[in-house]
Amino acid sequence: MSREQLLKEFQKLSEQEKQELLRELQNSLQQLPSKKTRSLLELAGLGKEIWKGVEVEEYIQNERNWDRDSIRK
Repeated sequence: MSREQLLKEFQKLSEQEKQELLRELQNSLQQLPSKKTRSLLELAGLGKEIWKGVEVEEYIQNERNWDRDSIRK
């Protein structure tokens, strides 16, 4: 059943039935497992093997000069 169909059926209910249904839905939602929030700090060190052997200063200099190199060509 689509969301639109559910809403149409909901509108047909009496006020008391709507309130009861909403309470039941709310109880169902409260029983769902909550999502754990994540921290950006969990990413610390991720992918460090990719940078093994890379000279930092040389890499930074190449990044700073990428545009100038493409203009010279």
